Amino acid sequence: MAGLMIKDMAEMPVKKSKPSHNKLNLIYIKNRLHRIFEKELASPNSIFIKVNDNVINKIASFISGDLKRACSVGLAGETASGKSTIAFDIITKIQEFADSYALDNVITRINIDDYYYDRSEMVKAAGSFANFAKNYDLDVPEALELELMKEHMTRLLNGESVMLPKYDMSGTAKRYDNFSLVKPSRIIISEGLFALTDKIADAFDFKIYVDVSREVQKERFYIRAAERDLGDSSDEVYENAYKKAQIYVHPTAKKADIILSGEANRADYKRFINEIIELIEDVHCLKTSAENSYNLLLK
Repeated sequence: MAGLMIKDMAEMPVKKSKPSHNKLNLIYIKNRLHRIFEKELASPNSIFIKVNDNVINKIASFISGDLKRACSVGLAGETASGKSTIAFDIITKIQEFADSYALDNVITRINIDDYYYDRSEMVKAAGSFANFAKNYDLDVPEALELELMKEHMTRLLNGESVMLPKYDMSGTAKRYDNFSLVKPSRIIISEGLFALTDKIADAFDFKIYVDVSREVQKERFYIRAAERDLGDSSDEVYENAYKKAQIYVHPTAKKADIILSGEANRADYKRFINEIIELIEDVHCLKTSAENSYNLLLK
């Protein structure tokens, strides 16, 4: 009799319990992220060159609230690769979203270039920034106080406010310490040549490298060189920057979770960012995803 009862129970259909609200959100977010990324990767002019397999799961964990801490993003790339422009567009779009819902402390930027050591006295002694640049190498990690940058990043991620420095990029090589007060935020984004070097790479949840062809990079560099009045030192500065990037910057692409095209259209970047923001809006502002996702998953 006991054997028959066990057999009957084994043949009975198992009633599946409905997943929790949080579990539904996470599944819904992952599915939607997969669709967003797959569509972009399949595009003939995709902003992506490479996306690691773990990226979607990690993004989903932050969006769902499964990971409740602040998120850090590091963008690296050679000079004139487009990393600053990409960072600007990401920040602008996310800040617009935050402003529309009156949300505070959503995103903060740390510019790694602001951590160049103050060399203003050397510029004065050389007579000009162009002469200074002939004898001082700005394209090696040792030209920046990366340890201080990592300390500031760590403190922000731990919920502390930080006074950030400001480096004058106009050609004075002057750094103003304790220049601006920055409060902790949900997203901390940082960009610079050496964002993925060993000294600071492990501070970032998402490591992004921006790739660009040498032809496009060179054209952009000379436009910038004219703006900074590098004069006849432009060629020498460019060749040194390119050579040092092959040693210190380009190899860090191996650490990247995502490799972006620095030549992609800015409109395509903004469109992709908007799709991610729309997902965040659905989950945290409209609050419709979890209620609908269970039925969607059953179809």
